[in-house]
Amino acid sequence: MATKRDYYEVLGVKKGASKDEIKAAYRQLAKKYHPDVNKEPGAEEKFKEVQEAYEVLYDDQKRATYDQFGHAAFDQNGGQNPFQGFGGQGFQDVDLGDLFGSFFGGGSSRRRSSPTGPQRGADSFMRVKISFMDAINGKHIKLPVTYDEPCVKCGGTGARSASDIETCPTCHGSGTVRTRQQTILGTFESQSVCPTCHGTGKTIRAQCDNCHGAGYNRVKSDIEINVPSGIAAGQQIRVSGKGERGNNGGPNGDLFIEILVDKHPYFTRDGNDIHITIPISFVDAALGTTLDVPTVYGDVTLKIPAGTQPDQTLKVKGKGVHDIRGGDRYGDQYIHLDVKTPSNLSREQRDLLQRFKDSEPRSESTWEKFKNSFRK
Repeated sequence: MATKRDYYEVLGVKKGASKDEIKAAYRQLAKKYHPDVNKEPGAEEKFKEVQEAYEVLYDDQKRATYDQFGHAAFDQNGGQNPFQGFGGQGFQDVDLGDLFGSFFGGGSSRRRSSPTGPQRGADSFMRVKISFMDAINGKHIKLPVTYDEPCVKCGGTGARSASDIETCPTCHGSGTVRTRQQTILGTFESQSVCPTCHGTGKTIRAQCDNCHGAGYNRVKSDIEINVPSGIAAGQQIRVSGKGERGNNGGPNGDLFIEILVDKHPYFTRDGNDIHITIPISFVDAALGTTLDVPTVYGDVTLKIPAGTQPDQTLKVKGKGVHDIRGGDRYGDQYIHLDVKTPSNLSREQRDLLQRFKDSEPRSESTWEKFKNSFRK
């Protein structure tokens, strides 16, 4: 049997990690390995491993028990299970699928509800690419989506009226049936989904004439998304109720839209700061000048001081990205100066530079000072 990995190793956090660090690590790994977005072999197993580690380490009591007993604390196959003291429920009773849905969709994890009761649908994911400047300034976009909308006439029950919903006569409302099989080793009992009601616990005498008993209708529509100013690549926008349909009249899951951002030919982003490299001549760097420098909000007048050195960086305060958390907070823009030396000089230019060189004081040149420093 394969040895389980340490839960801290699974999430990539230290043993003394805070709950915020554990939550951040889980969110990143869950998004990476979720079966809806990662179709690579083994992704689903890694996703389950991440869920299991998070469920233990984020709970203070479970984490303390794990730190003391390790994986043996959750061994359901033998020995004492420390979690049996918590209402007689073992770790396997936690709905890890609900954990992921509640983490992204709001609310807290919960015990598994009855299979015949309303169940929330799974979340859906999609990616949308926008331009660099749209990420800076924000934008309203329309996206075509297809989803299952609960039938407005029957409320998702699939029945023509409430009186047309009856308890399943086969499973008596449990949604499952038990069968017994006698073998030479004894009697074996198994449980399976009811073949009559397919797990709902109910049968419909007369179907809704709007959805024909399905409880939902397939909808294709354009939804308007507000992309806020300052959004970064990899961040998500949540659209409530546009995910997978629920079961037994339960609500739909949510749609999460991951934002991808195109590169800009000149600007680069680092957090809320913007960087740009601009060329200037060596004469302007030596004498100083004033330039109209591009920013993501338009040109600003920038004074280049005399004696500017190659690769020097200047800062324009408040011309970076708007903080997506709100308020009037902006990053800064950093201008990296690329001093250009001409490769083709005219005779007049050569004469002027030679005169400049000859006029320098008769002392050690910059190069001579550098070389002499090695002889000390």
